[in-house]
Amino acid sequence: MRDKIQSKVAVAFDGALADAVKSFVLTRTVVGEYDPVTGEQTSTTETFSGRGVFGRFKAEQVDNQHILATDEKLTVLQSELSTAPADGDDIDGKRVMTVGQDPAATSWTIQLRDA
Repeated sequence: MRDKIQSKVAVAFDGALADAVKSFVLTRTVVGEYDPVTGEQTSTTETFSGRGVFGRFKAEQVDNQHILATDEKLTVLQSELSTAPADGDDIDGKRVMTVGQDPAATSWTIQLRDA
């Protein structure tokens, strides 16, 4: 069932929704080991490409505490991104605040905020 849903929505991404679908880059900083000799902690940056639909939250969802009026909502098919997005990731210069998943596990809803 999940594969069927994803394939149908993917067809819509390439067809009827093509004008609304935008490419993006997710950037994640992975903190490495602490080096007691140098006193520094290493880190690496990973990048992932994906596509999704950028939009806004409904007015009744905006509480100016957890969701700001300026926050963006990004809907991404799981098959369009090779990693699960996580709080603190960066998508096109915006910080990932929260990540939700639909009950069928086919898409993510991502809350983005200006960094």
